Amino acid sequence: MKRIYAREQYCINCRLCECFCKTAHSVSKDIIKAHKTEKPEPVSRLFVEGDNMLSFAVNCRHCDKPACVEACITGAMVKDPETGIVINNSERCVGCLSCVLACPYGAVKAGNIAYKCDLCRGEEMPACVKNCPNRALIYIEGGSER
Repeated sequence: MKRIYAREQYCINCRLCECFCKTAHSVSKDIIKAHKTEKPEPVSRLFVEGDNMLSFAVNCRHCDKPACVEACITGAMVKDPETGIVINNSERCVGCLSCVLACPYGAVKAGNIAYKCDLCRGEEMPACVKNCPNRALIYIEGGSER
């Protein structure tokens, strides 16, 4: 399956990946509305860790055997058997955040529910990769994870 990989040598900590992820997961899909007026405010599914010297985007690895899915007490966190994408069903998530504790990569974000990368399901390319000006994020076939 295709996965997003961070290439820290190209990341300049601009955080545009966060901005475009937030927009892609907004109701309006409009960059201004998503960041200024939408309520509830949309949440970026990845985040940049580091500083101007060394930084990279942290995002879900869509593991072959995801610990977050095993830890989920409601069955909200599931791995799609066809695509391999690990998703969180927000209707079932109760916000216990067991998945946050279980993720070995720190890629699940805490909020009123858990938030994580869904590879912009239904799109040809995830918004973070598509809009990264330095190609610090790439979307390629990858090896297995955990």
